[in-house]
Amino acid sequence: MSTVATAAPTYTLVQLVRYMLRLGTLGFGGPVALAGYMRRDLVERLGWITESDYKEGLALAQLAPGPLAAQLAIYLGYVHYRILGATLVGFAFVLPSFLMVVALGWAYAHFGGLPWMQAVFYGVGAAVVGIIAMSAYKLTMKTVGNDKLLWAIFLTLAIVTFVTESEIAWLFIAGGLIGWLWRAPPKWLHKGGIHAIAAANLPAGASVVSGFDWPLLAQLGGFFMKAGAFVFGSGLAIVPFLYGGVVTEHHWLNDKQFVDAVAVAMITPGPVVITVGFIGYLVAGLPGAFVAAFGTFLPCYLFTVIPAPYFKKYGHLPGVKAFVDGITAAAVGAITGSVIVIAKRSIVHAPTLLIGLATIALLWRFKKLQEPFVVGAAALLGLVVYPLVHSHVF
Repeated sequence: MSTVATAAPTYTLVQLVRYMLRLGTLGFGGPVALAGYMRRDLVERLGWITESDYKEGLALAQLAPGPLAAQLAIYLGYVHYRILGATLVGFAFVLPSFLMVVALGWAYAHFGGLPWMQAVFYGVGAAVVGIIAMSAYKLTMKTVGNDKLLWAIFLTLAIVTFVTESEIAWLFIAGGLIGWLWRAPPKWLHKGGIHAIAAANLPAGASVVSGFDWPLLAQLGGFFMKAGAFVFGSGLAIVPFLYGGVVTEHHWLNDKQFVDAVAVAMITPGPVVITVGFIGYLVAGLPGAFVAAFGTFLPCYLFTVIPAPYFKKYGHLPGVKAFVDGITAAAVGAITGSVIVIAKRSIVHAPTLLIGLATIALLWRFKKLQEPFVVGAAALLGLVVYPLVHSHVF
């Protein structure tokens, strides 16, 4: 078995955990930006991580299911401090934004009916549609490009997601298998061999605490573990999964609450996927927030620490790369389909359409513009426009 690190650490685990706490507290800009901050600080400025270890961590984060930035952080913790490092670093990276979304969930649950909060989310919800639309476009150009096979997978998932308004997990796997069998077919295929693939669901663990709604918490845990296992690259890939389960299948939230939950993820630092904490809080209070977050990030953690020792040897095989390309195209297609579904319900008046279009235009024109600034401006616009809309000015 190959090792992950190539040299002794020049830093302590406490220093790395402290850095990840700070990044989780102040790191805005989405998964690509967070990965960039880690490279700038840990590789270039501090020299704690080598360029090769960072690249391997980034490749594994793109290869395996899980939110990219969180998986990269976990891998960097694993490089020199193995399981303990991966565990503490992952916890430190996610904790700040989790506490923020739980606090926002509490405020939303207690004050969500107040006109000022409705006004804020009126503007923010429209901006979120624009942000997701731009992210879907960028991801499409980056991951699909001019590849006809990947375009076919992408369009199939986009259409299916739009029509069914839900996630179909096996289509993600099918996209990966098509990419693998088409681009790098294994030798047994030419010999007429039969290969069976089985998937097992990870059971959600829990400790018994009286007064909790255990059937609901178990349902939450199972659903969010499944969702967490199909987030490829961008945290936004979880949006169509969450919408299909949270709104369409289980009816835990309505359309407006779901868009507000995505908005909360946009205005807080750390991984976008942390919106699951907000959703879990609205569904089942603080226990729901913990279960949703744990269920989502456990697959991410396992998909990082288990293959890490083997990744140097197998990560660059053509078959593996072709599988990842196919499944990523499927994920981006699902994101694109979910944009249309969410827009259909969030763009309800002329002002929301203008805010959504203005968001796209600003992000198109100013490439380095951070989403939280756009969301903040949309919130202010909402405070101004919402009362006018409901007094029938528009």
